[in-house]
Formats: sequence, structure tokens, C-alpha cells
Amino acid sequence: MKTPEAGAPAVAEPVPAGGEGVRHWDLEDLRALDFDPFLAAVLREEPVARIRLPYGEGTAWLVTRHDDVKSVASDSRFSRRALADRDVTSGSPHAIAARHASLNYTDPPRLTTMRRVVARAFTGAGMERLRPLAQRTADALLDEMERHGPPADLVRHLHGPFPLCVVGDLLGLPQEDRTRMVRWTDVIMAPAPDPARSQEGRRSVREVVGALLARRRAEPADDLAGVLAAAASDGEISNDEALSMATAILVSGAHAVRNNSANMVYALLTRPEQLARLRAEPGLLPRAVEELLRYIPHRNGVGLPRIATEDVEIGGVRIRAGEAVYCSYLAANRDPEVFPDPHTLDFDRPPVPHLSFGFGPHHCVGPMLARMESEVMLGTLLRRCPRLALAVPPEEIAWQRGALIRGPKSLPVSW
Repeated sequence: MKTPEAGAPAVAEPVPAGGEGVRHWDLEDLRALDFDPFLAAVLREEPVARIRLPYGEGTAWLVTRHDDVKSVASDSRFSRRALADRDVTSGSPHAIAARHASLNYTDPPRLTTMRRVVARAFTGAGMERLRPLAQRTADALLDEMERHGPPADLVRHLHGPFPLCVVGDLLGLPQEDRTRMVRWTDVIMAPAPDPARSQEGRRSVREVVGALLARRRAEPADDLAGVLAAAASDGEISNDEALSMATAILVSGAHAVRNNSANMVYALLTRPEQLARLRAEPGLLPRAVEELLRYIPHRNGVGLPRIATEDVEIGGVRIRAGEAVYCSYLAANRDPEVFPDPHTLDFDRPPVPHLSFGFGPHHCVGPMLARMESEVMLGTLLRRCPRLALAVPPEEIAWQRGALIRGPKSLPVSW
């Protein structure tokens, strides 16, 4: 018999309307892996709701049901390109991603061309080439952790350096440029009200990536930087687009995987029965990773919106041309119509596709890489650390505050 999960949302009273049915979403920091009670309430009470976020102008629609989210994300009548010059209510006081020459702010058919170029580095064969490099990196990092001795911070020893090493290998980033990238990716992905600091971070990362692309034009290679540099030289994409895509993949690959992989380990270490089952059934790991990806609320708030280019009806609600629409992939992953008992981590759940990597034309370009990294990290920990456990009570774990991507600041463990 299943029991309620610790990460399930608190039972929330109906969210007060902010005038004419507007719900105010304050994006408060949440405890550990608790699901946002605002999202739970909207999904339950008003699946297509008008909201106002802490920053920006006006209001927007928030879509939360699984099928409605897929409809908006794949409908060409909702545009990201139209967002580039708009000031929309937002969870951040400044843009995290560059607004021009960016995958995030581009629509098909240009988006299709840009994604086709990037996909050349994200093939199954490419991931198999990277897997042994990733495995050697994971083993080397855990060797160092063992020399340090318990207790040790798993974020410092594994979750922090590992994703940066892997995305560095994918991109072809020289070793000497990797260490300083950690600090700048954190600055870029923190929406604190300091646009100058964020811009400095983006500028510093783009300088490093720009130098790498210039080097690849002179010295071709089969890494992602080489693929992008060749496509820019051939006129398939612009130099600005190559730079924007490489920068985005480096930043998101280093930051998001670090936090989400640490979230996965925390989820397992606070559920001993699930951890024991994975040890006993190692072949279950890929399926467990998919369920962890569905279950973990990996971000605060919601990502970028889209702009309706004409009137569209979604979930029985008329969205007018020019209005902004947010899709909550987190809420869609907890839709009880699609995922029964959605707030329970269940490795026996039928294989219904989750939306943790998005959907439609803006679906994440690197899900195979993220899955491979998660499998390598979890599999290596299970194999090498049979007595892995938290070194402090769960309530003493410090979590990041004011960050777009949720995760523990540190994860003290013994083994």
C-alpha cells in the first residue's frame, strides 16, 4: 500500500484572486523536493489560469494539464519569436538567455535549421562515444572523494564537477577554461535582481566560447564546437547563432544536470526502500531515471512563455492574440489524469512519457546526454558505495535559494 510522499504539495486553500480572477504567484523558496502548492492548486482548481509573477508587466495565462501543455507547446500559433521584444510578467527581473540569435526566442523554420545543426552532436553514437569518458570522470571524482574520506559533500565531489566535465567533453572545451565556468553558470542561472552581474557572467562565458569557436574554424574537430563552427562557416547558421547555442548548452548542461542529479540522489537517500531496490535490480536504473525525472520538481516557477499570434481556445478558455502563455511542465508531470497517484515516486509506473525535457519544437536538445549522465552517476554510486547514506538528517540539508533550478547547496554523505 502506498503512502503519501514527503515531496507532495501541502493541501492549499484556493489561491486568492488578484482582481478579475488574476492569481499572484510569488515564487517563494520551497523546502527540499516539495511540490509547489500554487501549481498543485491551479492544476486542481483552474488548469488554465490568469497569473501575475513578481516581475514584468501585465498578466499571463498558465497552462497546467498534460494534454493542454502539449497542445500549446506544439501549436505554431504560439510564438517564442514574438516574445523577444516584449516585457511580460516573469519570475526574473532580467532575461536569463540572450533574446536574439537564440534557440529560445526562435520559431520554425529557422528554429528547425538551428536544431538540425545541434542534433549532429547529440546522436546515439555520439553519446556512446561520451559514455566511457563520462564513466572515467565519475570514477576519478569518486576516487578523490574516497581519498578525502567521509563525511564528504557529494555536490562538491561529484554533482558539481561531473556535468561540467561531460558538457566540456561534448563541446571540446579546454581543461583550463572549465573551472571558472562553474561560478559563472551559477550567476547566469540565478534570477536575483542584479542584471549587471548576470550580464557579466554571460559576457565572460561567451568570450570563452567565442574563442573556442574561432579555434575550431582554424582547427576542425568532431566535437560540438567543431560542428557549430563548420555550420557557421558554411552559412547554414550565423556566427551569433553558433555562439548563442554553444553558450546555452554549456550553461544549462553544467547547471541543470548538477542540480537535478543531486536531487535524484537526495530522493533515493531519503527513500531507503527505493535505493535498496535499485541495488538489487540494477537493470531497473534507466526506468528509475525516467521516473525520477518526472517526479522531481527540478525548477522554481516556470520557464519562458509564448505569445499567441491569434485567438486560440485551450482547455475551454479563449486566449486572445497578443497574450502570453506559460506552460508548466512540472504541473503536467503531476497530472492525475495521466499519472495516477502522481505525488508518489513509483518505479513500476507504466511508461507514459513525462514532459521534463519539454515538448514540441522547443523540446530540450540534449535529453540523451542528460539521461546518460544520470545513469552513469547513479550507477557508479550504487556500485561503488554500497552503504551510501546522508551524513546529516534530511532537515539539515541546505538548499539553494532564489535559483531557477532547485537543488541542494551541499549533500553531506557517508559510505
